[in-house]
Amino acid sequence: MKAETRPALLTLILLTAVSVLSLNMFLPSLANIAVDLQADYATVSLAVAGYLAVTAIIQMIVGPLSDRIGRRPVILAALIVFTMASIGCAFATDVWTFLAFRMLQGGMITGYVLSLAIVRDTNAEQQAAAVIGYISMAMAIAPMIGPMLGGVLDTVFGWRANFYLYAALGAILFAVCKLDLVETKPVALKSGRSRAEGTLDLIRDPLFWSYSFCSAFSVGAFYIFLTGAPLAAQSQFGVTTARLGVLIGTITVGFLLGSFIAGRLASRYQPTGMMMAGRLIACAGLVAGILVMLLGFVSPLLFFGSTLFVGLGNGITTPSSNAAAMSVRPALAGSAAGLNGALTVTGGAVLTTLTSIFLPSEGPALMLLILMLVSSAMGLLAVVLAISLRGKAAKLDLR
Repeated sequence: MKAETRPALLTLILLTAVSVLSLNMFLPSLANIAVDLQADYATVSLAVAGYLAVTAIIQMIVGPLSDRIGRRPVILAALIVFTMASIGCAFATDVWTFLAFRMLQGGMITGYVLSLAIVRDTNAEQQAAAVIGYISMAMAIAPMIGPMLGGVLDTVFGWRANFYLYAALGAILFAVCKLDLVETKPVALKSGRSRAEGTLDLIRDPLFWSYSFCSAFSVGAFYIFLTGAPLAAQSQFGVTTARLGVLIGTITVGFLLGSFIAGRLASRYQPTGMMMAGRLIACAGLVAGILVMLLGFVSPLLFFGSTLFVGLGNGITTPSSNAAAMSVRPALAGSAAGLNGALTVTGGAVLTTLTSIFLPSEGPALMLLILMLVSSAMGLLAVVLAISLRGKAAKLDLR
């Protein structure tokens, strides 16, 4: 595709960044929202848990929808809904009105899902992985600055300021996309098959699921970390709350570095090679940490040092696994991106629940590393399966 028919990379990065900010920027305000709307904290927390559930459903809808009617109209519609829903949250006077509009904000996940599809529409598989690597850097930076910005806004202007800013960002992005976002959806499927038939072929293809499960289990290790790291840091290592934020951020720093490496190298190597490299790095760091802990050397530096490799490995793996999943049926990149994203969110919810069940309240650090290793190793097995399936497909093509 010609360069002039592609949206600017900055547009796609902004869509991804705001999608991430829509989840976490207002988190420091949860307690104040509960007080102001006269609700208990557990109910207000549905603004996070319920939002994640809604985004999983939305991803399964907007992906196939964009394959049918186009990326541009779906993104523009999602931005309108997000902007209006943000205004609704800002003016809400009771918790249920707030939560209803909050769930509508979940449509912003469209920006991330379809940004990936657009990258695949406009690039070959390996180059798409490289571009996604740079976009993934926005996913690493946004979670770090989002809560800080949200906390400042809450302190100075009150919690509603977060949602006024969401509305402003949505309106600005709508204007940017209206001007810059050209349609990239492939014109038609090959062999005259309908899109419904093509989607069924995608769902039935084990190669697609091997790539998707690689993404899901890779990111799953991160979800496990987020669930158990605060407990390990405070109960086992006696880390202060102020220092805890810095230590938890190490895995994000690793992801940022890994995404940069993917951006530089993914265009030169096969996706399965990048995926394998990332999985081996993640597993090696965790195995080293576990072995040293078993020898009796337990410290926060060792624990967070080993989990940093998970972030690094994920940053290297996921751009290629996402690009590869969308390349199984390039004409259905939207459907593939939506299913892939929904599986990752759902898998994260399941692994988070299992972690809370199996993690001991005392001395949880070792078990947390083991659980992360299991998830990372499952991602590695998914890569091995993908390599095997690609090899069989190549042999069939030669016949």
